[in-house]
Amino acid sequence: MIKVVTREREGEAKKPTRSFSKKQEDKVAKDIGGRRNLNSGATDFQKSDVSLESLLNIECKTKTTPSKSITIHKDWLIKNVEEALFMGKEFSTLAFNFGPGEKNYYILDEDLFLEFLEFLKEKYSHLL
Repeated sequence: MIKVVTREREGEAKKPTRSFSKKQEDKVAKDIGGRRNLNSGATDFQKSDVSLESLLNIECKTKTTPSKSITIHKDWLIKNVEEALFMGKEFSTLAFNFGPGEKNYYILDEDLFLEFLEFLKEKYSHLL
């Protein structure tokens, strides 16, 4: 038996938690030109929530109500790196937000951040 978790906001009908996650995953996929993985990557052949070709896996985490904080678990990050390697992806990141419709933020590991920094230095060398 599958248990569906729901969240209720004042004046609104209850929504399954999954609906909040799907909206975030759809937005992330659209923003990066990627695609949302089947069943949030819970299959044997697709991992993570969103993919961009053979380049990137993204795990998405959202709050179901507006919040000022979110807890990031180390095992989320480690699992996403492992799943990216399993899927033959070069990079992985974790996208999170502070509630429905909120801006997404992305966590990069140190190696990817340093590559990104080099890109910024080249692109904006006139500012240095």
